[in-house]
Amino acid sequence: MPRQVFFYDQPERFVAGTVGQPGSRAFYLQASARGRITSVLLEKAQVAALAERVEEVLDEALRRSGGSTAIPAVAPTELLDSAPLDVPLEEEFRVGTMALAWDSADERLVVEAQAVVEDAEDAETVLFEDDDENGPDMLRVRLTGAMARVFARRALDLVAAGRRPCPFCNLPLDPEGHLCPRANGYRR
Repeated sequence: MPRQVFFYDQPERFVAGTVGQPGSRAFYLQASARGRITSVLLEKAQVAALAERVEEVLDEALRRSGGSTAIPAVAPTELLDSAPLDVPLEEEFRVGTMALAWDSADERLVVEAQAVVEDAEDAETVLFEDDDENGPDMLRVRLTGAMARVFARRALDLVAAGRRPCPFCNLPLDPEGHLCPRANGYRR
């Protein structure tokens, strides 16, 4: 089956969101525009890494422009989005490889998420070029600086909203406690 590229140039909405209770949440990236919705599944660590890297890329683009680019220093409060994921929530693919780039000509952040692909020989994730029609499915989103800041803030808040960490070992606490390695295996 040929590769599908889900492309959104300045989507109406681009968010990270979850389904489920802390400890068993599924994390999604979701882009939507003009009645079209694309949702891709990824890991919590991928959401955190993407949000942190988005902030770094925006800060660097702002620094290099000497402040002349249209990137806000923080997420504009009037654009903040705390609404749940759009429905229907239909997973297009599971994310394997992600990439970010700053398009300085159009002042847009480009976010790419490619589906997991296992290389038959050494089971490593492989990055495919755009013109490879047999490559993995991909979500590509182009965001303004303000929309990218809003995405990053929501994603970081989402990751932080999980289970509280244990005060002794910093591992997540389940509602019924956990076996703390710092307590020699006794339940806390």
